[in-house]
Amino acid sequence: MITVFIVAAAPALRAGLRSLLSGGELRVVGESPLPTLTAADVVVAAGESIAVAARTLDGSNDTALVALSGDAQLALTLSGLTLRGWAITPEDVGAEELHAAVHAAAQGFVVLPRIWADQLARPRQSLEEPQGESLTTRELEVLGLLSEGLPNKQIAGRMQISEHTVKFHIASIFQKLGAASRTEAVSIGARRGMITL
Repeated sequence: MITVFIVAAAPALRAGLRSLLSGGELRVVGESPLPTLTAADVVVAAGESIAVAARTLDGSNDTALVALSGDAQLALTLSGLTLRGWAITPEDVGAEELHAAVHAAAQGFVVLPRIWADQLARPRQSLEEPQGESLTTRELEVLGLLSEGLPNKQIAGRMQISEHTVKFHIASIFQKLGAASRTEAVSIGARRGMITL
């Protein structure tokens, strides 16, 4: 039996997590809006409570952490902590996937979405520093329009270029920034000061 403690600020979110975690070999032993040191095998945290829960559990080889988050940078944070095991799942995770993540983290494994695992496997510098290649003026313009949420067709219209050329620029931006999606490219570009959101 794996014991689980839930940490989430909203009562409705805690209730939802309790429902997802019920059954099987998991037993929820408590819940709180704020992280506390607990005797549970795994802490499942969501929302704003994740960062505090991670700091609270750092140095604990007895408790694992499962975080429901869409923040790719969280993987870097958790990889630098000393935890029994840890996992990151999407915020809209299903019961089966959440149970699997809890079981794996409790056994000392690290679980995270595939795309983040690929990034984490790269040298740390490639995640934190510019890739060396800077974006061209055209690519910066495309990145700015991506940040506005425009589809390729509208970007092409604004820049008076073909959609094929837009796709070429986006692929180049992804490669240079080490991004896997439009959202990630915009996020990296904003962090590096290439665009203003």
